Amino acid sequence: MSMLTVAIGLVLFPALMAYAAASDLITMTISNRVSLALVVGFFVIALVIGMAPRQIGMHVLAGLLVLCITFACFALGWIGGGDAKLAAATALWFGFDQMLDYLLLASIFGGALTLGLLQFRKYPLPGSWQYPEWVTRLHHHKTGVPYGIALAAAALLIYPYTDIMRAQWQ
Repeated sequence: MSMLTVAIGLVLFPALMAYAAASDLITMTISNRVSLALVVGFFVIALVIGMAPRQIGMHVLAGLLVLCITFACFALGWIGGGDAKLAAATALWFGFDQMLDYLLLASIFGGALTLGLLQFRKYPLPGSWQYPEWVTRLHHHKTGVPYGIALAAAALLIYPYTDIMRAQWQ
């Protein structure tokens, strides 16, 4: 196994997911560069591990399906654009084999995150403390939910079971 494969497979995907979650928490945005890096990283590792063209095509189809669904959710105002692109790029890595598990876990984590934020927002922040700007913004009732956290957490739990990770250890 080449060092490139190990770096992409074991470091790139988890690092990008952690970055997406942290970025969404602090800025309420997920950079397009994160999703683009995930897409490029997938194709590089798919070629390096010798993934069959048909299998790559199925992964692409899974990513496009999720992009269509999440774009509709974005158009309806249910999720942010960064969340839609991150979910689609993640589905590209997972393909159809783990896509439903990923989306189910992301939904569960997203629901728990939303309920937790609603509870957090019920109570005023203690006035005597100094808070980072992002905490104050996150506490405001008009701020959305940083759903990238749920997407990243689900992705990190599912990732060890993917074709890509199995190929790393063969």
